[in-house]
Amino acid sequence: MQKSPQAIDFALKETSPKIGAGSITGDKLSCTYDLVEQMQYLYVRVVKAKDLPGKDVTGSCDPYVEVKLGNYKGTTKHFEKKSNPEWNQCFAFSKDRIQASVLEVLVKDKDVVLDDLIGRVMFDLNEVPKRIPPDSPLAPQWYRLEDRKGDKVKTGELMLAVWMGTQADEAFPDAWHSDAATVSGEGVANIRSKVYLSPKLWYVRVNIIEAQDLLPSDKSRFPEVFVKAILGNQASRTRISQSKTINPMWNEDLMFVAAEPFEEPLILTVEDRVAPNKDEVLGKCLIPLQAVQRRLDHKPVNTRWFNLEKHVIVDGEKKETKFSSRIHLRICLDGGYHVLDESTHYSSDLRPTAKQLWKPSIGILELGVLSAHGLTPMKTKDGRGTTDAYCVAKYGQKWVRTRTIVDSFGPRWNEQYTWEVFDPCTVITVGVFDNGHIHGQGGGGKDSRIGKVRIRLSTLETDRVYTHSYPLLVLHPSGVRKMGEVQLAVRFTCSSLINMLHMYSQPLLPKMHYIHPLSVIQLDSLRHQAMQIVSMRLNRAEPPLRKEVVEYMLDVDSHMWSMRRSKANFFRIMGVLSSLISVGKWFDQICNWKNPLTTILIHILFIILVLYPELILPTVFLYLFLIGIWNFRWRPRHPPHMDTRLSHAEAAHPDELDEEFDTFPTTKGSDIVRMRYDRLRSIAGRVQTVIGDLATQGERFQSLISWRDPRATTLFVTFCLIAAIVLYVTPFQVVALLAGIYVLRHPRFRHKLPSVPLNFFRRLPARSDSML
Repeated sequence: MQKSPQAIDFALKETSPKIGAGSITGDKLSCTYDLVEQMQYLYVRVVKAKDLPGKDVTGSCDPYVEVKLGNYKGTTKHFEKKSNPEWNQCFAFSKDRIQASVLEVLVKDKDVVLDDLIGRVMFDLNEVPKRIPPDSPLAPQWYRLEDRKGDKVKTGELMLAVWMGTQADEAFPDAWHSDAATVSGEGVANIRSKVYLSPKLWYVRVNIIEAQDLLPSDKSRFPEVFVKAILGNQASRTRISQSKTINPMWNEDLMFVAAEPFEEPLILTVEDRVAPNKDEVLGKCLIPLQAVQRRLDHKPVNTRWFNLEKHVIVDGEKKETKFSSRIHLRICLDGGYHVLDESTHYSSDLRPTAKQLWKPSIGILELGVLSAHGLTPMKTKDGRGTTDAYCVAKYGQKWVRTRTIVDSFGPRWNEQYTWEVFDPCTVITVGVFDNGHIHGQGGGGKDSRIGKVRIRLSTLETDRVYTHSYPLLVLHPSGVRKMGEVQLAVRFTCSSLINMLHMYSQPLLPKMHYIHPLSVIQLDSLRHQAMQIVSMRLNRAEPPLRKEVVEYMLDVDSHMWSMRRSKANFFRIMGVLSSLISVGKWFDQICNWKNPLTTILIHILFIILVLYPELILPTVFLYLFLIGIWNFRWRPRHPPHMDTRLSHAEAAHPDELDEEFDTFPTTKGSDIVRMRYDRLRSIAGRVQTVIGDLATQGERFQSLISWRDPRATTLFVTFCLIAAIVLYVTPFQVVALLAGIYVLRHPRFRHKLPSVPLNFFRRLPARSDSML
């Protein structure tokens, strides 16, 4: 069967890039930076100058350096009236685009009309030395400046270092790049490659026990007291105390997420519900998280009493009351949990917060971000489409961001990154984005998503280099679109096979998740708060990792309703059950003697297993072993990738996609909302019917001995007594043999009508008669 062109277009493709991994070369780079293609660069480090002659009327100069290679030109910052400036700036020119044989380094004097030449240094590119890490950096040297005629100027020297290197050079990340020559000013910082670390997240557990000596303003009524807790932009509250006195009790846990360094205190306010929409503050206390005890296990921490401050307004001024109420708390930072900040299906880290509980790493994950091709235009510049693409990879607490390749639909990054692996059942996420901030748009522009790739480490063979081109698929209201392809090289190296295999017997999450489990609602709420904290902190880095980028990488909207995703999940369940359905169909064919030879063989196997029941379990496990060995020949040879057919993205109805991209709460008109509500009601009606049918079958089982139908229960109880006597006097093997032969009997001895036990079961009563 031939695949459709669309399915082929969305497929994963194996590639053969010219990388060092697996090849025998004499180059040092092949063993230290071997998952990417080598890219040659000419590096020019401008360090400083001394004794520069004055060019102005005042005898001073405003120097800057211009590095010129063919049509490419990079400049340093300029200094006002300084003859001994220090720049310490590096320039990188891609060798693929070099069209000149001479490098010019010019020192100029900044002027209003025309910049004057102070002097220059020329280099023949054939004479430039080559450097490969881990060689030490090339030491800069002093060069005497020359004028345009090639004569040495009287005074003035420039300290430079010029060498040929690769992207493995230490100077590469912070260098000015010739392929981004159009970017200037603050945009330069936004195109550089960077490594970010997620903030260390803690769960804050506040056990509110009781309060004492509260002073409500109205002493004639029973106070309805509750406690409100605020940490940053998170707020939570207890229920109203059942003991409506001035010494209320709650004994209730509130959970929050906090990130180091702790910037905001925990604010607790005790309030009295004096009216339906009016609360009176009875006291407040601020607790800095730096002073809170850190807990590594399930042992309870010591309780503490905190004074509640209360301010009263006298003559328009706030005054603190002398008498202080108290609140009894047990508060701790729970380090035994893993703070979920990603979707649980795509977690890249499962370690507890407390570093003391971490287990040793089991291996190394290496990722080579090679290139992309066929990218679609993401914005318009000067009347034509353009894309300024960069990659972000996230695994564990470490985020990496490649440099931005300006104005290219086929960018080549060739950057390699490494992570420690603590659990093989984790996922690395790689996203491709369009940089919307390289021309000084400020905070108004957004970095548009181009696509995303997820790779589960447990699906990779150890020590093998996977080089594939992954389709970048994005779902739009108009349907699924391929935005291009990204080429990656991935290698998972295991440091201890025994430790890695041992991990498969360990719980997925830290033990606190099982000893003191959090509810699903709590986890979902805390995960949302953790995502907000991570995106806010990374957005404050320099250069910032934008909020929209972090949210897309963390799947912040994965919990939202989607008709398409619901259909996909339903068919996934049917796919899982299809094997059981196939076994049922095969057994039905055996019972109906479709293939007499197979049925006779099953009869023989059944008789052997009945006579020798100790062979049943060995036979089952041997069968599974043989199936596993047989399937080894067809094992997957490439990592999994986004599947449009599994996701039901290709056949999704436009209205379903429009609903999926709708905001929450909805912004659609009343007619569309009514239509979608009616559609949801019809689906819910079918689900309701299925659930009702399942409940009916369960209630029929219950009614067998409940005497709701006295005749049916009498028949069943009598049958049970006779069966007990018969089974007691008859050997079990004889009963099993007779039952098996009866089930496998020839169709000539079968009837098309339902069996007697089924007829009896269907006649049993259920509680559906009592439903309104």
